[in-house]
Parts: sequence; structure tokens; C-alpha cells
Amino acid sequence: MRQARRRSAPGQEPPASGAAAEDVEPDPEGVARAIALRMLTGAPRSRAQIAERMAQRDVPEEVAARVLDRFTEVGLIDDTAFAEMLVRTRHNERGLAGRALAQELQRKGVDREIANEALQAIQPEDEAERAVELVRRKARSTTGVDPVKRRRRLMSMLARKGYGPGVALRAIDQVLGEEDEEPIEDFSL
Repeated sequence: MRQARRRSAPGQEPPASGAAAEDVEPDPEGVARAIALRMLTGAPRSRAQIAERMAQRDVPEEVAARVLDRFTEVGLIDDTAFAEMLVRTRHNERGLAGRALAQELQRKGVDREIANEALQAIQPEDEAERAVELVRRKARSTTGVDPVKRRRRLMSMLARKGYGPGVALRAIDQVLGEEDEEPIEDFSL
């Protein structure tokens, strides 16, 4: 059974149907909310990360600010909680030092004051203890390697994770001392 086609009168455009009939500009506020909700579904994000994505999608600044303010007001966006969570997990799981964590928070757009508060959760003794754990783990895979090369590898691993030279050398000396390996006095990078 065939459907009858509606014809338009001469000089009139045919009635729009299908996708073309629905080709309307999306509501900027709806787009901003959708972006924020989509980003927050996977993992916590900073306000700056969400604002950046909205800017990439051409959401007007005033609309983005309004949506971000509302999400902050209801607790869906909380840079303080985000920074505390990031510091805690990255330090415990990946062994990152305060310096590396500060850089990561800065890359994610967290305010410096909020980042500094979150970083206070890591005490110097916690950082030193974590460095020793990392060296112990890495030292197992470097047994039998030339002592100078081994120290250099251990030092490089800790430097990539943001540990300063003092903390790194103390951790390396402690772990290698436990293995009854003589510390090398003239070690330079």
C-alpha cells in the first residue's frame, strides 16, 4: 500500500520532514549541562577541565559560568575534594611526590591555594617512606647490575616521580644498605 505524497502548492516550499525538520540550534545551557554531566560520569574533574571542554564546544562563557556555578552549588563540582582525592590516590597508588602532584594539579586547572592545602596531607616522612618502598620494588629487578648504573636507574625512577635528590639518595642508601651493598661515596648525576 503506497502512501500519498503531499504536494505543495506552486511557489511554496514542501513541508519539512525527518532530520531536516528537527535541524534546530541546540540550547547552549543544555549543551553545557550535558558536557558537564558526561565528564563527571567517568571520574571527578576540576572546574577548569569542564570549563575548557565547554569552550572547545563553543558554549558561551556566560552560559558555561552559570552552569558551572550551579554544579558547584549542588556539590557536583568541588575542586577541594578533587584535589584531595588526586593527591591521596596518586601518592598512594603511583608513588608521586609532592612536586609532581603540584604540577599535575596545576595542569588540571586547580587553584594554587587549593592545591597547596591538598598537598599538606603529604608529610615529609610519608614521602620519604614512599620513596623507600619504590626503591625496594625497583631494586629487586636491578640486582646484579653494575652498582653505579643501578644507583643511576633508581635515582632516575625517583626523579621522574618528583622526588628531590636528598630524599632519593637517602632512600637508595637505606635500601642498598639493607642489601649489604656498600654505598658509593662519589656518586654524581
